[in-house]
Amino acid sequence: MTARIDHLVTSGTFSLDGGTWDVDNNVWIVGDDTEAVVIDAAHDADAILAALDGRALRAIVCTHAHNDHVDAAPALAAATGARILLHPADLPLWKQTHPDHSPDGDLADGQVLTIAGTDLTVLHTPGHAPGAVCLYAPDLGTVFTGDTLFQGGPGATGRSFSDFPTIVDSIREKLLTLPPETVVRTGHGDPTTVGAEAPHLQEWINRGH
Repeated sequence: MTARIDHLVTSGTFSLDGGTWDVDNNVWIVGDDTEAVVIDAAHDADAILAALDGRALRAIVCTHAHNDHVDAAPALAAATGARILLHPADLPLWKQTHPDHSPDGDLADGQVLTIAGTDLTVLHTPGHAPGAVCLYAPDLGTVFTGDTLFQGGPGATGRSFSDFPTIVDSIREKLLTLPPETVVRTGHGDPTTVGAEAPHLQEWINRGH
């Protein structure tokens, strides 16, 4: 059975630098009828468990460690036995949300995770967060970008641990080099494509601070 992508939206809050905002998060599940990985265990472990529908969860992959992307990860791991994977540069952010629970493994640039016969290549794309990663699945024609790239531009860089020139470099070097038809599945909001976002790069740079 070929891997497929399942999608659900969960709701909760994002908190950083003393502020809290209501957010809706995309949770992506990649797998087949027997096994899967979850990309970003946001807000609601029970809803994610229901979407897994009995499949073996092989890993919980964190695109970065902002609380709205990892708040349900330990509960989901406890319920399934899955390992939580995070780029180590985001450990300081992780510890803000889960001071007494560490991830189970590291993500690294170029690492390949295989699920249901489908490869997901880890692309380290710092900027929105130091350990932000994207996951490129060429067989599925898609890249999961977390909060690095959205429809209309880069992720936010106005808060702690973020940097605008860094995120632009990450997008230019790691994402805009992918085939233009690659579908960009984001951490919030609607999908886009690499080709749709590429023409805006100079505009982002001109607007950046």
